Amino acid sequence: MKPVKVGICGLGTVGSGSFNILRNNAEEITRRVGRSIVIEQIGARRDNDACDTTGINVTRDIFDVVNNPEIDIVLELIGGTSVAKELVLTAIENGKHVVTANKALIAEHGNEIFAKAQEKGVIVAFEAAVAGGIPIIKQLREGLSANRIEWLAGIINGTGNFILTEMSQKGREFEDVLAEAQALGYAEADPTFDIEGIDAAHKLTILASIAFGIPLQFEKTYTEGISRITSEDVAFADDLGYAIKHLGIARRSKMGIELRVHPTLISHKQLLANVNGVMNAIMVQGDVVGPTLTYGAGAGALPTGSSVIADVIDVARTLTADPTNRVPHLAFQADSLSHVQILPVEEIECGFFLNMTIKDRAGVLANITQILSTNDISIESLIQREREGSELVPLVVMTHDVKEKNMNAAIAAIEALPDVAGTVQRIRVENLA
Repeated sequence: MKPVKVGICGLGTVGSGSFNILRNNAEEITRRVGRSIVIEQIGARRDNDACDTTGINVTRDIFDVVNNPEIDIVLELIGGTSVAKELVLTAIENGKHVVTANKALIAEHGNEIFAKAQEKGVIVAFEAAVAGGIPIIKQLREGLSANRIEWLAGIINGTGNFILTEMSQKGREFEDVLAEAQALGYAEADPTFDIEGIDAAHKLTILASIAFGIPLQFEKTYTEGISRITSEDVAFADDLGYAIKHLGIARRSKMGIELRVHPTLISHKQLLANVNGVMNAIMVQGDVVGPTLTYGAGAGALPTGSSVIADVIDVARTLTADPTNRVPHLAFQADSLSHVQILPVEEIECGFFLNMTIKDRAGVLANITQILSTNDISIESLIQREREGSELVPLVVMTHDVKEKNMNAAIAAIEALPDVAGTVQRIRVENLA
């Protein structure tokens, strides 16, 4: 069989990793596919010293690649959404299959892209868009296809997990660890996408669509970052037997589907609580299989490149297959996607961890507990500690499950009390059983 010809757009971190995997593992890949996969052309603004492109056609115009009639599969590895969207749609229009690592592109424009791909009978593969080298897309779409997925929860941003791990293990403050993460290359100069949860929300949007068979709905994903988490929060959580992790959570309920990214307290007994550093992990609960946990490197040239090339291999294997017999992009047939309501965060129920500073005088605690009771909030545990030489002391309250709107009302009333200083820190608590 004739070789499958690949065009690579972008030769940065992921592009270089993908290039070198194709070159270094060529024999193994050929054995798996049944024919060779060759790099026909590369489109990149600049060369990358990590890649020996001798003998390969390199162009500075990435659109040369998608318009090249010799190319079967286009690897979109440039990032961003505007140019990348145009590039991918042009490739599809030209009848080319696409492999991408672009989570923002899929989360925000995937519905349009997949509709166009179905119309043209081509594949858009995106395993590398979520959790780097972890094959979670394949697991949800194929390995767990016999299951009705009940919920999933994941640590899907390595930068945030590194920061929270350092705060937990070494008692460091957020800003200090963030500066180190930037120095190590884990965080960008502008870390907003990582620390404010946008990156994780893109990934959760994709996972939820595949898990539940719903259209991609990034704009409805509740997103909250970790920049307000303090070392005191982390220490109190630890005293109560919990770790603070930045989780993406998607859950099916009778009222609709929850899509949310936020800091979360989870028991030290949970496997996810012990995923540290820059590593990623996703826990999936299926009605048949029960809980599964997938763990691994969530970023980096070779881990992410591993997922990119795995997609290339999958596409190469199906080039001669009838398009109607291929695995659907979002796991379910395109005409069978469900338009279930995405619940507003105010309607979601969970436990809460509240950390506040109060004046150490009689009646203050009674006023706070009365407010919680008025809003149908039950206390699970409470910690109050003295601060020597200060009339202000920390008070930590753990609650049982309550609707978010009730908790919002209670916090507003507590913050209005004259004996409560500043704002109340609120972190959700999840039982991932």
